[in-house]
Amino acid sequence: MTNLNKKIITTAQNVLLHESKAIESLISTIDEQFSAAVETILNSSGRLVISGIGKSAIIAQKIVATMNSTGQPAVFMHAADAIHGDLGMIQPNDIVLLISKSGNTPEVKVLLPLLKRLGNKLIALVSDTSSALAAQSDFVLNAHVEKEACPLNLAPTTSTTVALAVGDALAVCLLEARQFSTQDFAKFHPGGNLGKRLYLKVSDIYPQHELPVISEEATVREIIVEISSKRLGATAVSNAAGNLSGIITDGDLRRMLNKYADFSDLNAKAIMSENPQTIEPEAYAIAALQVMQERSITQLIVSENGKPLGFVHLHDLLKEGLG
Repeated sequence: MTNLNKKIITTAQNVLLHESKAIESLISTIDEQFSAAVETILNSSGRLVISGIGKSAIIAQKIVATMNSTGQPAVFMHAADAIHGDLGMIQPNDIVLLISKSGNTPEVKVLLPLLKRLGNKLIALVSDTSSALAAQSDFVLNAHVEKEACPLNLAPTTSTTVALAVGDALAVCLLEARQFSTQDFAKFHPGGNLGKRLYLKVSDIYPQHELPVISEEATVREIIVEISSKRLGATAVSNAAGNLSGIITDGDLRRMLNKYADFSDLNAKAIMSENPQTIEPEAYAIAALQVMQERSITQLIVSENGKPLGFVHLHDLLKEGLG
């Protein structure tokens, strides 16, 4: 390892350590101010308008996205644009969250009296709790940092990380207070793999395939034809009442060949594995994947009230991006 390699690794480690310590130091500062801010947002019939300038504006946009995806209506307002018309987006019942490291920038000082004139509740997310912003806010969220991770102490690094972490804490508190569920989350995340994990059900997948099923009296030839024609590597076995009684897989057929020299008199009941693992059609697809992974199997029989309905295969779940 060269000296440059060592320096790069050390610098990266120091940045992560510095920022993690800054976040950890804030744990003890979470107090009634924070709790009161959360309750005020919860009790509001309006939105949360989040604002900032520079890198704080970028953090504000991320917090807006997190809030909206977890049940708290939020909009972004750039602090510089606010005094050029964007203040009009603030409605009477909205609450304003203003993010600023110093809390004393010219843009913030110009914006503060305008916000106070509107009469909306104002929350400050600020590093300097004795700043102009903190002094004129209804609630102050402490995002204090002693020093940036930047060796020049200039580039916003630790301060933006801390602000983002405090924003996440605020969002999660609101989420829990609202008892926001995975079903609620799925409504706001219908696309992509994350959405599929939350809303895709077994019933959305298994009808893609024909149901391979045979009777307990089926011959070996009939078993092979059924498995081959349906191309799922297995077939369900049903009894005279049409209820699921077992499963026969490709592996079961190979074991049969090793065990029996003559299988002309064998039927499905003699070969099948009894009490196969099943899953209900209304179960989530991700649950089917978890069962397959835990049991090291590649398919599950979908059944309801003891009747086989179909199969869900590992390949189906991987194709949906769940793996």
